[in-house]
Amino acid sequence: MTEGPAPSLDSEITWLLHRAAQRMHVVTGEQAERHGLHLRDYIVLSALDKTPGLTQVELARALGLDKTTLMTQLDRLEQGDLVVRHSAPHDRRLRIPAITTAGEEVRARVAHDSEEAERNAMAGFSQAEVDTFRRMLFAIIGTAVDPGSCL
Repeated sequence: MTEGPAPSLDSEITWLLHRAAQRMHVVTGEQAERHGLHLRDYIVLSALDKTPGLTQVELARALGLDKTTLMTQLDRLEQGDLVVRHSAPHDRRLRIPAITTAGEEVRARVAHDSEEAERNAMAGFSQAEVDTFRRMLFAIIGTAVDPGSCL
């Protein structure tokens, strides 16, 4: 592990959240790589699993990715038979990506392994503390769709 600036208890919340997200990205990214995916691939597959029916533009907005970056991700996932794209029934110009059975299988394996890795990363906390932390994060996120990405 590379040494870097160390946060402390009096660090800004934004800095702490950033560092925590970096740590969880590493933990989850390692699990994705064990299954032949990049972390961003896994996140796109998870988004397709949790919010089916979004157009490519809506999916890009929800993930905070620009269209070009998302198209590259979808191209790679489609080449691996993990995603298919269909025309929207109300407008054939719009494309709707969907997770395939193979995509769902690999997504589920990564999710299972990631849950274990997350539990290990948060082993020093009680379940009540983890639940409180999740509620706090959910409250911070709210319903906002923020521009930009931390992917």
